[in-house]
Amino acid sequence: MLFGNKRSNPYAAYNFLIEIEGIITGGFSEVSGLDIETEVEFIKEGGANDIEYKLPKGTKYSNITLKRGITDFDLIWRWYDDVINGKIKRKDGLIFLCNQTGIPMVTWGFVDAYPIKLDGPSLNATTNTIATETLTLAHHGLKRIV
Repeated sequence: MLFGNKRSNPYAAYNFLIEIEGIITGGFSEVSGLDIETEVEFIKEGGANDIEYKLPKGTKYSNITLKRGITDFDLIWRWYDDVINGKIKRKDGLIFLCNQTGIPMVTWGFVDAYPIKLDGPSLNATTNTIATETLTLAHHGLKRIV
């Protein structure tokens, strides 16, 4: 439902695209870690025990975790392989939340990211599940762009 130009109901959380340095690395089924928290320092006023000030201390960002089905596009594996071999290259990227027709509706940008963990698939020929991989990125900032 739309009110003016604003959407009143949420987008479904199932259709994500990830772009790293201008290259779409693929669609992802899960994205987590879009968390930002500003730490607070508590200071009591001298002589007034009932007054406590809350001052901003610093902002921290959670690691971003991306989960997707395995494909033959191995950009992520090569990037993490470089990290393993001591060639850490920080990259900027975008996370797109797409609507039902695949059009990006909300975008988050992250900066100076590099992979810190890669979980390969659990393979089981007796189930009908999709082989998935999970990538965890450390980064230095997150912004909601749209």
